[in-house]
Amino acid sequence: MKSSIKRITFTGMFLALAMVLPFLTGQIPQIGNALSPMHIPVLLCGFVCGWPYGLVVGFIAPLLRFALFGMPPIFPTGITMAFELAAYGLAAGLLYKTLPKKIYNIYVSLLLSMLIGRIVGGIVKFFIVTFFAPNLPFGLAIFWTDYFVKAVPGIILHIVLIPVIVMALRNARLMLNE
Repeated sequence: MKSSIKRITFTGMFLALAMVLPFLTGQIPQIGNALSPMHIPVLLCGFVCGWPYGLVVGFIAPLLRFALFGMPPIFPTGITMAFELAAYGLAAGLLYKTLPKKIYNIYVSLLLSMLIGRIVGGIVKFFIVTFFAPNLPFGLAIFWTDYFVKAVPGIILHIVLIPVIVMALRNARLMLNE
């Protein structure tokens, strides 16, 4: 199978996972918000397929999921998530491609990607609230709470799960971003 066909196939699989994984936590929104299941396939797509694919899957996933299932709510959550997840996919792909292929750099790439994505999400939400929804509360304390404190379970899950999957895919020679 040619590399470009593999990339397209994997990208489609990661997008499909981004549609399906939130159903695992959909009955309890607080758990879904805490575990961030849609982030997992986007980050993996960046690692496996490269930054352009991770960026596209990250941007499309929340918008497509809203169009298909009505969740996440498009404004401001879905729009904010589109930019946040696009940044995750972009950063994961770029960092993984750029850094030496050492195991610890998988963690470095993942942690920096999660930090960059959260900062981008916060900036976009600030912009939306400032210019389009001034009645919504948002500030540094809310940003910190929403993007870091409430996200601790998801951050831990991603740190445990994603590097293991990336290492398994590397061992299987399925990484297309090397």
